[in-house]
Amino acid sequence: MTEINQLVADTRNIIVCSVDEKGYPNAKAMFKTVHDDLKSFYFSTNTSSMRTQQFMKNSQASLYFCGNEEINGLMLIGEMKVLTDSAIKQQFWQEGWKIFYPKGVNDPDYCILQFTAKQGHYYHALQKHNFDIE
Repeated sequence: MTEINQLVADTRNIIVCSVDEKGYPNAKAMFKTVHDDLKSFYFSTNTSSMRTQQFMKNSQASLYFCGNEEINGLMLIGEMKVLTDSAIKQQFWQEGWKIFYPKGVNDPDYCILQFTAKQGHYYHALQKHNFDIE
């Protein structure tokens, strides 16, 4: 688990995958923000974005972390919730974000995505490790 946690710590941009209305996977790099071990990850984004709209219709998601120095990778599979509650938005708000959300923390186009992992798949040194996350 140490190698996995180090990979997560070293990854700046996480590949976030959603499923579109035709059932095809869609991938986008997003800045890593707050996370709770491997169980929960949070991202800020626009409520009007294509990805957010996809998660509102289908919460199935995956995150992918790719090693820079070694050939290793971690895929987490789980569910993504779209959070618009004012208290949650305030909790994650950063002052520099006004460039993305001009109306500030109460901007209706600002939301938080909460990913909750159920399974992990880690690849390193020609070995694949599958595990459940509780």
